[in-house]
Order: sequence, then structure tokens, then C-alpha cells
Amino acid sequence: MAGSNKAAVVILTYNSRKWHELFLPLIVSEAFSGYDVYVVDHASPDDTSAYIRQNFPSVRLIQLTENHGFAWGYAQALQQINAAYYILLSADFEVTPGWFPPLLAAMEQHPEMAACQPKIRYYKDKAYFEYAGAAGGFKDSLGYLFCRGRLFETLEKDEGQYDDDCPVFWASGGCLVLRAEAYHEVGGLDADLVSHMEEVDLCWRLKNAGYRIGYVAGSTVFHVGGSVITYGSPAKTFYNFRNNLILLWKNERKARLTWLIPLRLILDGIAGLQFLLKGQYKLTLAVIKAHWRFFGKLRFWTKKRKAAKTSSGHAAANTEGLYPGSIVVAYFLKGIRKFSDLEF
Repeated sequence: MAGSNKAAVVILTYNSRKWHELFLPLIVSEAFSGYDVYVVDHASPDDTSAYIRQNFPSVRLIQLTENHGFAWGYAQALQQINAAYYILLSADFEVTPGWFPPLLAAMEQHPEMAACQPKIRYYKDKAYFEYAGAAGGFKDSLGYLFCRGRLFETLEKDEGQYDDDCPVFWASGGCLVLRAEAYHEVGGLDADLVSHMEEVDLCWRLKNAGYRIGYVAGSTVFHVGGSVITYGSPAKTFYNFRNNLILLWKNERKARLTWLIPLRLILDGIAGLQFLLKGQYKLTLAVIKAHWRFFGKLRFWTKKRKAAKTSSGHAAANTEGLYPGSIVVAYFLKGIRKFSDLEF
């Protein structure tokens, strides 16, 4: 399915009519700046598709008959869209006037950049950065993920401190700009991750293939957050712990895995014990379940690792967006709450 523009904004939706009523009008009205709009109905039982057809005739509607998670839905849809750039945009995002041209310009000016994201602020308190992406994603030496503007649960107020474009380790899947050729080159989103960290896995594979990932400060969007999997829920905890182990197993250098996986299991155990002491029994069980599911399919994830190495060539990965220390130590032991206070 080819559009009239080189870029395609692709919105995966599941029972999301209320978000489309709020946010789709501006997304559609900004399409003049160079993109076509696709809404992918992920087998919604509500009237989302009928609402889109009736109210947004310029939107291209793709209807999926099954629902196997966020990554699967996008993977299915992107096989049907012919564009030079994909912009994966979650339904609960509000764009701003002029949000798209800076992103397109960054991708056009930097052919080595395979993915980027805009500045993401919190819809419910727009002065602050948002949890899932903020001002670009980073990874520490132990595989923990964090952002410029967000360390663990601490969100920073946007005071212009991250108004510079910069390379990052991963870009947020909530508003993710992808170079289509590079996306398909490395095999696209991994549907087996289901709905968490799939964009980090993709960005890591892109980096291993020699591409760069970027943050574009000149574009701002706002994210409601927690509309698919609630922050702090057992489901979120399960995917957080399981998928983080999968990321390491698929993409990390083999020499590091020999000591990193055992260390992460110990740290995960400490986290599970903390949940238990707080009376959050379901979260403790989610951590245990995550480990069982990871190790129970270890041969399967090993095949995924081999496939990732084949598709990317496992080139010498650049270290942009990699924090050489431990964010756990910095945050919990040293009391650092701002990204700008970290020493790189």
C-alpha cells in the first residue's frame, strides 16, 4: 500500500476511539507537512474502524483480524505499507503544530541514522518529561534502561536542558521514526517480545548493523501513558524483567553474557524481595514468572540471537547512548535524580 508521500504515520489502535477523538484531528491536519496517515485496527471489538471511516476519509485504514500484541500488530502492518520512512505513533499521543518537519529533516540530513524520536513530555502535566522516552533512551553497563529526563520513576521538568539534538542508544516506540530500508534489513520488530522493549531490541540490532539512533529536540509530542499496560502492574513488571533478559541474550556480546546474566538474576532477585517486603506479592510473582518464561525458552531465544547476528553482521557496535557505569548505583546509592548529573 503506497501513499502519496515518502513518510507514513502508522497508528496501531485497540479500542482507542477516545484517543482518536482527542488526537487524530491534529495529526491529520498536520499531514500536509509530508506524511500519509494509516490507522491499524488491531482487531478492536469496539467501533473504532467505523468511526475512522466516517470521520477521517483521508486516513488509510488497515484492519487486522487477530491480536498478538503490540510488536506483532506493527510488524503485520508495516509489511503492507510502502514508504521511505515509518513513524510509529501510539494512539495516546498528542502531536503539536510543526512536529513532523524537524524529524524528517534529521532523517534526510543523516543517512546513517536509522531511527529517531522527538521530545516526549507528559500529557497530564505538560511541563515534565514522560516516562516512556523523554529526551532519548540510554542503557547502562548492566543493561538497565533510562532516559534523558527520566531516571527510574523520577521525571524531570523540561527547562530547556535537553534542547540539543544528540545520539542515543534507543528511541521510544511511542513515537518512533524509522528508515524503512534499515528496518527491514535487520528483520523489523520482534513479535515475540509482545509489547515492551521491542523498540529497544530493534534499535540495538540497528546499532549492531552500523546505524545510529537519534533524538530530535526541535519536535515535541505529549504522551498520556499507561493506556495499554498500566505502569506498575504485574503485566508491566513481567514484560520488564523478561524482555530485559531477552534483549541482553539476543544482542549483547557473548563474553559479557557469561557474567552479566548471573549478575542480573541476582539483582532481579533483590528487586523481587523488595516487592515482597512492600506487600506487592503479585509483582514478586511476576519477576519469578519472567525468569521461568525466559529460561524455559532459552533455546528459542538462542535461535533469535543467531538470527540477529546473521541479519546485522554483528558489526562493532558504536557506544553512543551507553552509560559506562551503573544507573542502579547512581540512583539508589548515590541519590542522583537528574540525567545531567551523571558522569559519562
